[in-house]
Amino acid sequence: MPISIKTEKEIELMQESGRILALVLKELENYIKPGISTLEIDKKCYELIKGYGCRPSFLNYNGFPASLCVSVNNEVVHGIPDKEHILKEGDIVSLDCGVIYEGYHSDAARTVPVGEISEEAKKLIEVTEQSFFEGIKHAKAGKHLHEISEAIQAYVESFGFSVVRDLVGHGIGRNLHEEPQVPNFKQRSRGPKLAPGMTLAIEPMVNAGRYHVYWADNNWTVLTRDGSLSAHYENTVLITDGEPKILTLL
Repeated sequence: MPISIKTEKEIELMQESGRILALVLKELENYIKPGISTLEIDKKCYELIKGYGCRPSFLNYNGFPASLCVSVNNEVVHGIPDKEHILKEGDIVSLDCGVIYEGYHSDAARTVPVGEISEEAKKLIEVTEQSFFEGIKHAKAGKHLHEISEAIQAYVESFGFSVVRDLVGHGIGRNLHEEPQVPNFKQRSRGPKLAPGMTLAIEPMVNAGRYHVYWADNNWTVLTRDGSLSAHYENTVLITDGEPKILTLL
């Protein structure tokens, strides 16, 4: 499939989709506290998205049973919300969510602390977030995709953390997943040349330990093989003639 270049109208719709998603994630971040279940967070997410007149991108996507991926501690991504899974002080929780506004998707993720967390966990969240911003310094028309990937990996590894290799970011628009794939690690090829109107979901997934992961029996949830903590930070990004535009930040 070719990489879709969005029209002005499509960009407007994606901007609104992204704005709504940013509001939803901000409310969810404020909602997180010790003692609530991951299912409660998902229910809150569904209500918020519906309240904005949108639909959740993830609900029933390839059979995923929730509006939100809630991944705790050593869960990397695609944690399935569960009424038995109660958050406790010291946990870190990744919230990964998508919104459909008038047929256009946005996709973003944040990792947030539950109460007081360890210094290592704080550093991991910080480095994961900043690695995204290191990457998008290269998200400019005329550059190649691999420059984003390399910048993310170099920054993460400079702190002794590792970038997950089995999962990557992606193009986004009328579909949740479009071309191109957006790895967070160095590639052999330069990848496509970036052009104005491309929209990418750039999403570093970073482990405190080694990068190896495995899939849980539910075939969705991905966990660190060594049991180390993992963090996830993602935004939907528009390539322009100048600086990139982050569509999922307030």
